[in-house]
Amino acid sequence: MASSSSYNSPCAACKFLRRKCLPGCIFAPYFPPEEPQKFANVHKIFGASNVTKLLNELLPHQREDAVNSLAYEAEARVRDPVYGCVGAISFLQRQVQKLQKELDSANADLLRFACNDMPPPSLSVPPQIPQRSFSAGFGNNNESASGGEFYRPSPTTTYSYPYSLPWTDTSSEDINDGGGNL
Repeated sequence: MASSSSYNSPCAACKFLRRKCLPGCIFAPYFPPEEPQKFANVHKIFGASNVTKLLNELLPHQREDAVNSLAYEAEARVRDPVYGCVGAISFLQRQVQKLQKELDSANADLLRFACNDMPPPSLSVPPQIPQRSFSAGFGNNNESASGGEFYRPSPTTTYSYPYSLPWTDTSSEDINDGGGNL
């Protein structure tokens, strides 16, 4: 690439620095003559000698990424001398947070609409289900044996549930029979 730029026109760096672009120019592959502003911004912010030192210290496959990063930071510094690319990063982070809140709100709305289509859990059992009951008998009813000072429910105390308890169900019907669609 460097040799081709010496025949056509100098790279943007050599043109900006007003020097001859040699075949081994380190800037030529990364600052093409069609993008003079790219090098002008990098030179203004970092300086040509610092960029040369940096590129010489890097491996050849790392140089393009480094130049792209330098060019982005330089352009950001030209636009915003105080914050540079940190200002752009902060702006993008705020935008991501705003979009995350909108997404959470939209998901909550979807969940709310989806839940409105389904009846609430307390209403999922139809009222026409026959109530099943069981009796709780508590051993000896002799109050004198226990001193009569504690509460003991009568052996005929009945507790009702809107569903059958599998361990007390004495009927032969299935638990879901007559229970409607759950």
